[in-house]
Amino acid sequence: MFQPKPLTVSTYLAVVLVCLSAGWSGAPVSAQTETENASQLKQRIEALTDQTRYTEALPLLEKIVIVEPENAEMHFQLGFALIAQANNTKDDAVQKKLRLRARQEFIKAKELGTTDPLVEALIHSIPDDGSAGSGFSQSIKANALMIEAEALFSQGKLAEALNNYQAALKLDPKLYEAALFSGDVYNERGDFVQAESWYQKAIAIDPNRETAYRYSATPLMKQKQVEAARDRFVEAFITEPYNRFARAGLIQWAQATNTQVAHPAIEIPVEVTFDDKGNANIKLAPNALTGGKEDGSFAWLSYGLARTTWRKEKFAKAYPSEPGYRHSLPEEAESLRSVIQLATTDRKVNLSPSLARLKKLNDEGLLEAYILLARPDDGIAHDHPAYLKDNREKLRRYLLQYVVKGGGD
Repeated sequence: MFQPKPLTVSTYLAVVLVCLSAGWSGAPVSAQTETENASQLKQRIEALTDQTRYTEALPLLEKIVIVEPENAEMHFQLGFALIAQANNTKDDAVQKKLRLRARQEFIKAKELGTTDPLVEALIHSIPDDGSAGSGFSQSIKANALMIEAEALFSQGKLAEALNNYQAALKLDPKLYEAALFSGDVYNERGDFVQAESWYQKAIAIDPNRETAYRYSATPLMKQKQVEAARDRFVEAFITEPYNRFARAGLIQWAQATNTQVAHPAIEIPVEVTFDDKGNANIKLAPNALTGGKEDGSFAWLSYGLARTTWRKEKFAKAYPSEPGYRHSLPEEAESLRSVIQLATTDRKVNLSPSLARLKKLNDEGLLEAYILLARPDDGIAHDHPAYLKDNREKLRRYLLQYVVKGGGD
């Protein structure tokens, strides 16, 4: 069952909505604590976390992981409670220690088999030194209100937290998190109309951040509006496809709806690398040209040649302000198109499945979207923001036509 629960976790990490299972995992135990058994402890923990009273749940979670050291869910929950405690602590050194403890609990949960896709993202979101990162706002007053609001939220004091969020937004009208976290409060209260309104305000402040799209899916899932929620997770992913949380959100939706998500099955049987002098090393996979002219496989030879031309000539002309060469979106798209063009010169050719899928994507205007979302490297990813600005619809269409349909036909 899909049960996202919001938690403001600190100034270094915007609110994370975590999909938690309806029940508690872990084998049943009969061992007793001093005053109550493990089952009673877990019932109290669940009641407190349902009310966002994470700091109160912390000592109970510390007890339960002693009683059930192999319970991955409890270690996962303990990580959140430790972050909540850090939000309520003013001493910087203590905050760092709490964050590092939280990171270790997430790691422990992963080692014990937690399958929630957010775990990996949470581990990477906490710096190795436990530092908090930058603040919310350059306005000292607005930033202080936000920090206090985080502490209030983690204590279950939702009304007070909301007042702070909205006061901070008045001081800094571009404060994304203030609108976002206001939506979280209304979502926690079950006021989904107001939650949606505030999430949309956050999106309006910065449409190029994934978080509000992802969070706005939570009330939609609670209302069983599965397709509408899917569209929000899709929007989050195309906005920041290399963000672990955006990716995890889409995977969570797929798991909750028993949907297979995948990119089209396309094999690129050519690897191109360049040495320090810019000379190309073109390596074909074994049997890459087996089909020859019959299925167009011979055309893969043009991929390496096109990339070599980009490395030696075209990149400098296309990106005159950049100091040196990098693999780019235009280069990859042009190289793949050269393969398609050569392979289809003879209309009698019965294209291989990979070439047929590439041609279909190209014919639909989705080749760049496929490259950015299915085949990015650091160089290609650099071109995503510019492409998103003018081609959001194509990225969205690629996700809906292919990825959420298991890769398409």
